[in-house]
Amino acid sequence: MAGLSRRAFLAASTALAATFAVPRDALAAVLAAPLKPANVPTTLQQTITIGAPTYQKYRTLVAGPGEAYLPRYDITQKVANAARTQTRRSLLYLGHYTDIHMIDAQSPARLDAMNGQSMSLWAGVIRPQDTLQMNILAEMTRAMNAATLSPLTGAPMAAAVNTGDSADQHSTLELDWYLGVLDGGSFTPNSGKAGEYEGVQVWENTWAWHPEDPSNDDFGAYGFPAIPGLLNAAVSQTVTSPGLAVPWYAVFGNHDTLLNGFAPIDSGLRALATGDRKADNWQALGEVYLRGMGQDGSVFNRLTNDIWTQQGLDARMRHVTADGERKLFEQLDFISAHLNSPATPGPVGHGFTQDNLTTGQTYWAADLNSQFRVFGLDTCNQTAGADGAVPEDQFNWLKAGLAQAQQEKKMAIVLSHHNSVTLENAAEPVIGGQTLYHADEFISMLREFPNMVAWVNGHTHINTIRPHGDAQGRGFWEITSASCVDYPQQQQLLEFVDNRDGTMSIFVTVLDHAAPAKWSKNDFSQSGLASLSRELSANDWIENPPMRIGSPLDRNTELLLNAPFDLSTITDAQVEADQAKSRARIASFDQRQPK
Repeated sequence: MAGLSRRAFLAASTALAATFAVPRDALAAVLAAPLKPANVPTTLQQTITIGAPTYQKYRTLVAGPGEAYLPRYDITQKVANAARTQTRRSLLYLGHYTDIHMIDAQSPARLDAMNGQSMSLWAGVIRPQDTLQMNILAEMTRAMNAATLSPLTGAPMAAAVNTGDSADQHSTLELDWYLGVLDGGSFTPNSGKAGEYEGVQVWENTWAWHPEDPSNDDFGAYGFPAIPGLLNAAVSQTVTSPGLAVPWYAVFGNHDTLLNGFAPIDSGLRALATGDRKADNWQALGEVYLRGMGQDGSVFNRLTNDIWTQQGLDARMRHVTADGERKLFEQLDFISAHLNSPATPGPVGHGFTQDNLTTGQTYWAADLNSQFRVFGLDTCNQTAGADGAVPEDQFNWLKAGLAQAQQEKKMAIVLSHHNSVTLENAAEPVIGGQTLYHADEFISMLREFPNMVAWVNGHTHINTIRPHGDAQGRGFWEITSASCVDYPQQQQLLEFVDNRDGTMSIFVTVLDHAAPAKWSKNDFSQSGLASLSRELSANDWIENPPMRIGSPLDRNTELLLNAPFDLSTITDAQVEADQAKSRARIASFDQRQPK
């Protein structure tokens, strides 16, 4: 380690070995090894693509060649120095999750039956792969852990960030499952009756895929296969996750704020979630419950509707097994659940602190290492609507925080769920509220700060990268990842690199989850079900799955920036001290894994 003196190296090895319970000599050997590009499975090595495209036909997936990094000069407006490849050093390496959409597929409060009214209008309230989402997150976490050393520089991953929509339908079970998989443990993705699927995919209708026999539904017409036993296998299987090897941070998404990400939650829906009645058609759900959300829904109408249905007087509601753990969580419950998360991999609260719980403030800031500060925003509108905005108090807080970080010569990363094309929600409460800032004003404010280097987000489920620069070659990059639930079920690796020539680069690497490209028939193992989920998502004939991959300029890329300040003031010793802590944490995690 060129930056640390021998004395400092020995002291760091001893202290980190004690902190992370790793044998000192073994850790010293790890820390002394020079960094080199890691041979880890990413889309640099292999991509997963849709097989021969045929109109209105079910398609399988195949493995394809990897994709190299493409440099982008949109902000610097000049081609980079070719010598940078020999001089670069890694300053920060991160994992990026977004739009996890953990799903309790059998909850009575799900809006799945609305698909019967319009499959295009209600796209996303039900997917063929709903019961398999826990498998996806577990296999994505395996892939993230396999990439804890950078494929570009070998630098250790310092942290992971999650930019929202973690619980699909506001269920406490979904919240607990998502936290548990990222923290590590074993879970069964089932609610209600043990070992048996109770829901719309086995009830008579045409608008859901029926794995037992799809011959009479719309999916069968598109070639979706019969896979007998799939649903009961999915809700009976134990899914095991090692948890992340690194600390991770989270923000709110619109699905963590409103039902299905756009609708306020009333008492009738809360009762429905934990009760023993589930709608099997859209009229039952729409007329009896959702009209209570309308502007003309009186308290009397809501009460009588609730009594009518809960007493079983509406024949269009089916009996299912009640489950109190399906309750719909409140906003502070989301924060509290993160604070109750284990200290390992940490940090406690995953960005949220006790002060958030006390004050109700839903945004936070934290230092990821000695050089980078991250700001976790809540851009969700609590009144109505899927898209977002930045409230005035949060806008002013962030502006002051960016100024403070600039004064301290810390580079800034902003996290939010919404991106620049969806930060346009103007819905305000009837009483109270505050000024809402939208994309143009928000981006203009961010560009005032040279230390602002990246805005990382999700929401649209599409790999997208946008430059936000000015005529002087200054600016920042906006990086949006695809989701865990929709094809291509990919997330990202982000590495911030000093090129030592007055520029820096952000390397974006797209990451597939660890399950094989091709599903093997009747493979109901954890990885097998994750493979099947990816295949099912690729055949979404309501949406446009290939579009979500993004262009080559939205995937494996090198995003050039002019350095926000003289990066030579960051010593090699500082960088190595940060990396030593991350390497020790990863070594401790690896030591705890079954051999």
